[in-house]
Amino acid sequence: MDWSKKVVLITGGTGSFGKKLTRILLDEYNPAKVIILSRDELKQYEMRASGYDAPNLRYFIGDVRDLDRLRRAFEGVDIVIHAAALKQVPACEYNPMEAIKTNVLGSSNVIDAALDAGVERVVALSTDKAVNPINLYGATKLAAEKLFIQSNSYAGGRRTRFSCVRYGNVVGSRGSVVPVFLRQRENGEITVTDDRMTRFWISLEQGVRFVIRCAEQMHGGEVFVPKIPSMSIIDLAKSIAPEAKVNVIGIRPGEKLHEVLISEDEARTTVELDDMYVVQPAEALWFGHDWEKQGKLISDEFRYASNSNTQWLDVSQINSIIAPIEHDYLTGKL
Repeated sequence: MDWSKKVVLITGGTGSFGKKLTRILLDEYNPAKVIILSRDELKQYEMRASGYDAPNLRYFIGDVRDLDRLRRAFEGVDIVIHAAALKQVPACEYNPMEAIKTNVLGSSNVIDAALDAGVERVVALSTDKAVNPINLYGATKLAAEKLFIQSNSYAGGRRTRFSCVRYGNVVGSRGSVVPVFLRQRENGEITVTDDRMTRFWISLEQGVRFVIRCAEQMHGGEVFVPKIPSMSIIDLAKSIAPEAKVNVIGIRPGEKLHEVLISEDEARTTVELDDMYVVQPAEALWFGHDWEKQGKLISDEFRYASNSNTQWLDVSQINSIIAPIEHDYLTGKL
């Protein structure tokens, strides 16, 4: 795909993911235009002032809850990366309707606007918490996934195609536990909800490059899942603050001990490639079923979970990953 001829719009473009995606697109792909759509004028000002300024970069004030604004913003757009979401689990639990309005109804608006504007490709960001969800955030992201995948049936003769990318926790992103541990280290005590906890981890740059790749390769209807390592929360705590006391405070409402990226029920339609899995659509009526030619179908009993993963990060590997995040924290950039 020739990105230099494409107009790309990023919802939630001032967030951690949106900024990294914008930087990589501008530096390496030079799209015809990159549009940042977000609702916070201050964050847009700060993003532009920090060096995100180019002749082919535009900033749009808008909210995914506002369908009319999306329709205007999507005019002439070829690719939409949908990253806007309310993603803090406690905030979503305390403000349930707000989470639904942004994550579910906002996703529906993105779909409608993309279909109306004839957008070629829409990639929506999802999360491991969408698999067998036990909190509202996960439930809203599951609903959003279903909306995007099933909305390929609305495309008809249109060119618009929808796919999702699902991965685990992004190291150092806003809301990540890493900055929390860095702050707590100063007091000599780190709080962990459960010392048995494991999580999938991916760097921000890895996540962005995976999304770009999926946007290039998608047929429509797939959920793309990268093969990524797991990390023990205790190993993370030891890496960040080896001298600190670890205080186990008990698991929070809506929190899992371990996360799952592919469930047993999805395994029936999942294809394994060298460095990712592709969950093909269960519906046989439309596209997204050609991946078996490139990989192999996995076992019906397969389950991709953070505690049974074959890839693990040890303390030294964790140290190398969090070093730049720690640098940003100490220099006031985080």
